[in-house]
Amino acid sequence: MTSSDRSAPAIDPDLVISHKFSETSFCYTERDAALYALGVGACAGDAVDEKELNYVYHRNGQKSIQVLPTFAALFPFAEGLGLEKVSGLQYDPRLLLHGQQYIEIFRPLPSSGSIVNKVAIAGLHDKGKATIIELETTSYLKESGEALCMNRSTIYLRGSGGFSSSSHPYSYKTYPDNQILHVSVPKHQPTVVYEDTIQQSQALLYRLSGDYNPLHADPMIAQAAGFARPILHGLCTLGFAVRAIIKCICNGEQTTVRNIFGRFLLHVYPGETLVTEMWLEGSRVIYQTKVKERNRAVLSGYVLLKHNSSL
Repeated sequence: MTSSDRSAPAIDPDLVISHKFSETSFCYTERDAALYALGVGACAGDAVDEKELNYVYHRNGQKSIQVLPTFAALFPFAEGLGLEKVSGLQYDPRLLLHGQQYIEIFRPLPSSGSIVNKVAIAGLHDKGKATIIELETTSYLKESGEALCMNRSTIYLRGSGGFSSSSHPYSYKTYPDNQILHVSVPKHQPTVVYEDTIQQSQALLYRLSGDYNPLHADPMIAQAAGFARPILHGLCTLGFAVRAIIKCICNGEQTTVRNIFGRFLLHVYPGETLVTEMWLEGSRVIYQTKVKERNRAVLSGYVLLKHNSSL
């Protein structure tokens, strides 16, 4: 390695933000949507739950199952993030963390479909010891070209920061400041509290929806990463929390959900109990999910509904 190589920045922001992703496409079936619902705990506590059976079974003459809105979170990861193809972006994949997920639902998700994804870099931020990159994926129905949903995935690349002046750290984004609302967990008692037991096999079930990272299945790899055993996927925890909100606040009507935001705070082990606290504020539900056994917050965020709700 030459001295010029050593002095070269790990990240070239101009190259990164000018990167153009290729369109990707994939198909999913009703079986995939049902498997996802089971993966985030639908009907786990009651196989005939009247507010959740529709996610996995046709009943009362319905022609297709209903689809949880967080199923949309799978779309950006159908063929991987693609960060390894971004010019000017150097990082250690072992130090990558999924920090936040923002989802907009433009129309109810069909029970099966052919999807086209258009991906763009929506943000790049130098945090000194880490770089934050935001990937925005808009998903369209292939047949009609209709926009279905948008995901913005916030990825932390630890150890890859410091590519700009510390007095004027680099920060770039393409979306308005007010698009993601500030989340502050209220001090008063929540409107609703809901508990879910995570089955010991939950991560093994959820991974069948497409995230085969061995961190969630292989005990040796989990221990090497500093965990006592394989951990639950962050997006699975998000699915549990939003399902609880739909069940408790929306009376099981999943089409009420418009936007979803989640910030991943801490890992969850299969076998633990998730306690989701919800504060209803008109058309917004602020939530915080804790692990009961450790009394630690693992996820926080909000869900925007299409109209004001009252219990």
